[in-house]
Amino acid sequence: MIAEGRRTIGPMVTRGASRELVLAAAAVILASRFVDGPAAWAVGACLLVAAALASLQILGETEAPAAAAGVPVESLAVPAVASFAVFGSIRLVPVGMLLPLALVIGAWLIARVLATEARILGASAGPSGADRTAILVWSLVVAFLAFTGIAALVPGGLPEPGAVAGPSPTGPDLAALATADAIVAFLLGYRAAALRSSNMRDVAWFGLTSAIVTAIAAVALRAMEIPRLLGPALLVLVFFLWDAVHGTPPSRRRDPRRIWETVLLLVLGLVVVAWSLRLRT
Repeated sequence: MIAEGRRTIGPMVTRGASRELVLAAAAVILASRFVDGPAAWAVGACLLVAAALASLQILGETEAPAAAAGVPVESLAVPAVASFAVFGSIRLVPVGMLLPLALVIGAWLIARVLATEARILGASAGPSGADRTAILVWSLVVAFLAFTGIAALVPGGLPEPGAVAGPSPTGPDLAALATADAIVAFLLGYRAAALRSSNMRDVAWFGLTSAIVTAIAAVALRAMEIPRLLGPALLVLVFFLWDAVHGTPPSRRRDPRRIWETVLLLVLGLVVVAWSLRLRT
């Protein structure tokens, strides 16, 4: 009877804590809608960290052997990025009737992502194929919202179609755009790789290369003046294709292909940065 009671109370506590996290995140997101500039970046970074810590607490309360052994750090990535994604993307919603609806949808997204991670953590046989698919789908949705929100935080980050002389991001703005996109890609790529491999070197390498590829693509797409939401959508496509190509972990611990890919990415990054700087002069 006691054990049964604990199994019943455990999910109730988890759902209650999850609801508190979602409500707190929604309150911060709503208040930050009226903050701009460096203060908005600071609020977004604090929200990302706070959501990760709160997710750690919530997932640690689940009645599962995996949670008793410690919550894997990769389980915190998607919920944390989801909170940041809603924070950024909701800035595109004008103040009015649509803002509460967008906030409710964003809160629902955060809750669903957290529930998916709790279900995976509570599985006794590890993540199934359906769980991997669910994480990939949520990661792509969160990535699109996060890339859109980051572009909205950068002045001129979302070029208007047909604009003759729209605002262009400065060098620091482009650096902030590329860095924030890279952080999002690293966290989501790390989570995706952790579902396929338990080798930390493979997981970290995939997260790092996902970050580099996304940062290069973000600068290139902005330099090409890709209009509005098409830029973030293409970034999601780049992330998805990179995940699809590297979906199978290397068969050898030391793969020479990694070195060549890393060198090629660095060279490509330098070329894109030089090209974008030339277009701005």
